[in-house]
Amino acid sequence: MTTQYYTATSLDGYLADSDNSLTWLFEVEGADEAETGIAGFLAQVGAMCMGATTYEWIAANESPESWHRNYGDLPCWVFTHRDLPVIPGANVRFVAGGVEPVHREMADAAAERNIWIMGGGDLAGQFADAGLLDDVVVSVVPVTLGAGAPLLPRRILSSRMRLVGITQAGQFAELHYRLSSPAEQG
Repeated sequence: MTTQYYTATSLDGYLADSDNSLTWLFEVEGADEAETGIAGFLAQVGAMCMGATTYEWIAANESPESWHRNYGDLPCWVFTHRDLPVIPGANVRFVAGGVEPVHREMADAAAERNIWIMGGGDLAGQFADAGLLDDVVVSVVPVTLGAGAPLLPRRILSSRMRLVGITQAGQFAELHYRLSSPAEQG
């Protein structure tokens, strides 16, 4: 089992624009080609999590049918400190607090499959801080946003990251980094 932060970022390092929108991502020529690998990725995922802002954007911009088509019955933990609407029929659990106990629950639910940290960057950073993030897989999109939600608002030195793969899909460059735990950092 691997815990992966699998996401897309603008060339200048933002996950979402300053309005927390992802529409810029879907407007890039070749975005459909870049999405072809998601099915193979999702086949290896047994549990996922996201922050409240990511969940709110999905709930506001995608239909419940889209959720089911994309994620099926995949269990999803949403980290939040406020009440959020439930996407009808989605296998969602709302949680607050530290990532460690939730990671254990996700690992149990995932069995031998992977855990996907969908976003945002601060949530992925909390997993990295706790030594629970194994991989960062990021598709770099040929867009600059100038401001917005940063990819990983943490200091993670190169001594913790090793590049293990690079893939091109249309205009997108997917970079795959393996992380060591903070205790192994030297």
